[in-house]
Amino acid sequence: MKKHLLLPLVVLLLACLMSACDNTGKKAAQKLELATQAFNQGRYDEAQAQIDSIKLLYPKAFEVRKAGNRLMRKVELARQQHTVAYLDSLLSSEQAKLEQMKPRYAFEKDEEYQQTGIYFHPSQVIEKNLHRSFLRFQVNERGTVSMTSIYCGRTPIHHTAVRVTAPDGTYAQTPTSPDSYETTDLGEHIEKADYKLGADGDVISFVTLHKDKNLQVEFLGDRTYKTSLTRNDRQAASAIQELGQVLTSIAQIQSKLEECHVKIRFLEERMKKDSLETNGN
Repeated sequence: MKKHLLLPLVVLLLACLMSACDNTGKKAAQKLELATQAFNQGRYDEAQAQIDSIKLLYPKAFEVRKAGNRLMRKVELARQQHTVAYLDSLLSSEQAKLEQMKPRYAFEKDEEYQQTGIYFHPSQVIEKNLHRSFLRFQVNERGTVSMTSIYCGRTPIHHTAVRVTAPDGTYAQTPTSPDSYETTDLGEHIEKADYKLGADGDVISFVTLHKDKNLQVEFLGDRTYKTSLTRNDRQAASAIQELGQVLTSIAQIQSKLEECHVKIRFLEERMKKDSLETNGN
C-alpha cells in the first residue's frame, strides 16, 4: 500500500521540478531579452547588468547563460569601438597641438644611432653653448623630460648633482646622477650628468615654477661650482615641460589605442567561433 502511495508523490515532485525549471528558463530568457534591447539601444551598462543578473539568479539556465556570454562579447566589442573613436579624436587634437608647437623647438635625431629624437629649446642647442656651464633641458619623442648639468672649466670638480636656489632661499637638489660623463678638450674639462623628470629631486619643476626669478645653480662634486641660470635657461625648462606634457599625452593615447585594438581582434575572433558553434559548423 505504501509503495502505491509513493509513486504518485514521485510523479508530482518531478512535475514540480520540471515546472520550476521551465519557469526559471523563462525568467532567464526574459532577462536576456531585456539585455538585448538595452544593447540595441546603446545602453551597454544596462545590458551588462542584465547579463550579470542571469549568472547570479539563474546559474542553471545554461543555454541562456551561453547566449548571454555571446551577447556580452558584442557589448564589449561595441564599447571598445566607441573608445577607439573617442581616442582617435583625442589623438588628432593632441597631434594638431604638437604640430603648432614644433616650430618653437629644435629637433635632433641621428637616424643611424638614435631610435628616438630629442627636442631642445632653440637657445640651448649645443652649438650656441660651447664652453659654458649651465643646465640643459630636453624631451624625447615619447615625452620623457630630462635635464643635463654641463660643467666646463679649467679644473675638474667631478660633479654628480646640482642644487638650484631661489632668491628667498628655497631650493631643490637632485640626487646623485646615475649617468655622468667626463672628458677634456684642448685643456678644458667637460662634465655632464643626466637626470630624468621624476628622479631629479624636482629641480626641473622648481626651475619652471621660478622661471621669472633669478636662480643660482651649484654643481656639487669634489668641489662646488656656482653660477646663475640665464633667463633663456629658465624659459627653456618651462617650454620643454610644456612640450613634454603633449608628447606624453600622445604616447599614452597611442598605447591605449593599441590595447583597444588588441581586445577588438580577440573579441572578433571569439565571435567568429560563436557564429560557427551557433550554426553547427
